Amino acid sequence: MENRNGSYISKHVLVVDDDLELALTFQALLQAHNYRASTAANGAHALKLILNTEVDAILCDLNMPELAGDLFYSEVGRARPRLLKRFIFVTANADNPLYENFLKKVKAPVLSKPTSIDALLEKLHSVGV
Repeated sequence: MENRNGSYISKHVLVVDDDLELALTFQALLQAHNYRASTAANGAHALKLILNTEVDAILCDLNMPELAGDLFYSEVGRARPRLLKRFIFVTANADNPLYENFLKKVKAPVLSKPTSIDALLEKLHSVGV
């Protein structure tokens, strides 16, 4: 996307994961593909970020301390409802009954850990980012 001056404006993806190494890896991969990327270690920190920063998509783990992904999703729905259509969950727990019902209900895209950059980019495109 270009702004009025013809400069390229990259989409901003917020990576929410308590695994710092994985979050930083996603951040670096996204930046290498011309996305702006920020990280948050849990849903509580991420919620503060989205209240103060404009983001275009959220890449989120489900199982995190302080505010797990499913609860963070609900909070985002109250604070920034338009982002619910731009949520992508990345998890190793998609088949956990606790999360399985939630994921079916919200119909958000899901990537299983580990995942490839191609799969991640495909999911970002599928949510319009």
